Amino acid sequence: MEQVKGYYKKFVTEGFDENGILNKFELSCPDNFNFSYDIIDKFGEIDPDRRALLHIDLQENRHEFSYLQLSKLSTQAANLFASKGIKKGDMVMLILKRNYQFWIAIFGLIKLGAIAIPATHLLTTHDLTYRFERASVKAVVCTGYNPDIEQFTEEAEAEMGIDLIKFIANGERDGWINFDEEIKKMPETMERVPTDSYEHMLLYFTSGTTGYPKMVIHNHRYALAHIQTAAHWHNVDPDGIHLTVSDTGWGKAAWGKLFGQMACGTCIFVYDFDKFVPTDMLRIMQDYKITTFCAPPTMFRFFIKEGLENYDLSSLKYSTIAGEALNPEVYNKWLEFTGLKLMEAFGQTESTALLANLIGMTPKPGSMGKPTPLYDVDVVDDDGNPVPVGEVGEIVVRAEPGKDGLFECYYRDEELTKEAWHDGLYHTGDTAWKDEDGYFWYVGRNDDVIKASGYRIGPFEIESVLISHPSVLECAVTGAPDPNGIRGQVVKATVVLARGYTASEELKKELQNYVKKNTAPYKYPRIVEFVDELPKTISGKIRRVQIRNDDNK
Repeated sequence: MEQVKGYYKKFVTEGFDENGILNKFELSCPDNFNFSYDIIDKFGEIDPDRRALLHIDLQENRHEFSYLQLSKLSTQAANLFASKGIKKGDMVMLILKRNYQFWIAIFGLIKLGAIAIPATHLLTTHDLTYRFERASVKAVVCTGYNPDIEQFTEEAEAEMGIDLIKFIANGERDGWINFDEEIKKMPETMERVPTDSYEHMLLYFTSGTTGYPKMVIHNHRYALAHIQTAAHWHNVDPDGIHLTVSDTGWGKAAWGKLFGQMACGTCIFVYDFDKFVPTDMLRIMQDYKITTFCAPPTMFRFFIKEGLENYDLSSLKYSTIAGEALNPEVYNKWLEFTGLKLMEAFGQTESTALLANLIGMTPKPGSMGKPTPLYDVDVVDDDGNPVPVGEVGEIVVRAEPGKDGLFECYYRDEELTKEAWHDGLYHTGDTAWKDEDGYFWYVGRNDDVIKASGYRIGPFEIESVLISHPSVLECAVTGAPDPNGIRGQVVKATVVLARGYTASEELKKELQNYVKKNTAPYKYPRIVEFVDELPKTISGKIRRVQIRNDDNK
């Protein structure tokens, strides 16, 4: 058992200070490292019955998988993909919600050396067309639990005049390969496909503010770097059960439902819900005895509102948060009810945990913590010089592209890559200040990405939909304080109407529904304000910052 618990340590070098807090973490990554072969298959060999995945579906049916089962199933998936013409370097999109097939499929693609593109099931035809074209997607694996995504995929195919290889899990559809049935026919063994640790493994589309989503591409080392995330921030127990709340289409799933946790040999818990219901989540945590838990602060606010005293959370040993600023009141109430501190961290789709309150640290509620040992993080001015204590600057990392969990580039966008990587620094685009104890405090984005209920939402995508409505002359989309005080931020659309249209509650609802129908529904503006003109710079650029500042007065 000790061999299993310490197995991941063959890939890292760790060191601790006199207080037991991690102060050294370095990767010892083999040149040919591949997570599926070197972690999943290895665990299947040295501890075949160790539980890897516990999945509860929409009907609360239970599915359990050992590391040996995941090893064999992912090999069968790799053989299935290969039999249909997918090979090393091919781009394959996974739209699988929280279905357990996601783990089987992504580990199979990693074994092939193909590049997985996790995506949310909330995408529409418009969203898919852009992604298929930009990434040269060759195949998709979709869930049958959301028939719309199948239709949207086919519409995008038709619009582009392409013929994708299409797999469907948990369902049937003409022209689609039945993933669940066909995988059973595949061999459980395969010859290892050679991969270099610096070769591409994973691609995420992430929202920006000046254009459509950027393509963040990671190499195989990224998976290994998340050991720091799981072992020293999430504090996962190899004999426990870890739950991070995230759809598999988001980068947060890679942080909390995949690489680091499984490298540590813990069991990933997946609750396949359609809509977040606080009482259901609390009951699930109670009944399945979750030991470590991570979610955005918004969810903890809902938990507190529902009444924590009605649930037995005594199995819970550790709790972490990320994605939004933490309200000290939430921190204190959670601590009062559970005895657990909320340990915050900061990172991006482009990275693993850059800043964190690691095991043993005393968190300051609202602070993102200190730089994690894997990274050299600082706060700098516009010239790249470190700023004094208490002064706001940009969060940067002194590193090389693709090194130790950092993204290599914005795929197929040299200009954006140069903006992010220059002068020996990765520029995160996020601003913060550092206190006298070295704790970092978040201020905001250099750009205008909206963070609402754990989602990262780019204004440009919503604006491009709204402007196509005949009533909209021009608009600006920003994040605004939630009037109900629940979500932290909500999406707001400030709209100038075209001639002949009059502001009304009916038109507001029409625009909201229009956004829901033409892009992912979670992006719709909960606030719509009609104005005569938008604030602009001399050069004619919309000043979103002025709108935000006015809302925060």
